Amino acid sequence: QVTLVESGGGLVEAGGSLRLSCTASGLTLDDYHVGWFRQAPGKERDGEGVICIGKRGRNIDYGDSVKGRFTISRDHAKNSVTLEMNSLQPEDTGVYFCALDRGFQFFCSRMMSRYSDWGQGTQVIVSS
Repeated sequence: QVTLVESGGGLVEAGGSLRLSCTASGLTLDDYHVGWFRQAPGKERDGEGVICIGKRGRNIDYGDSVKGRFTISRDHAKNSVTLEMNSLQPEDTGVYFCALDRGFQFFCSRMMSRYSDWGQGTQVIVSS
């Protein structure tokens, strides 16, 4: 059974930083593309992720709103993916989900339709 568990969310002031982790069990996360998606309060989950990382680090694709502020990396020892969020703004507030793309495309994509396995999410609140 495959599970993805997000952690690291919390409350932070604008301009601050948070580090989210997505830890997998039941498979080797490095063999799959991984994306992070945001669901803002009162809205549906965004159809495009904020960022993704290709299997074995082939590529990273950044959403326009997070370029220069967010980074993503893999921790092979922990079978996890880390999302570093800097210069956070109130519009970054939401529940952040990590997800798994089991497809055969060479690079990761931030399109939600590519992703089949989802974690339960972790809440990020950025106060102004």
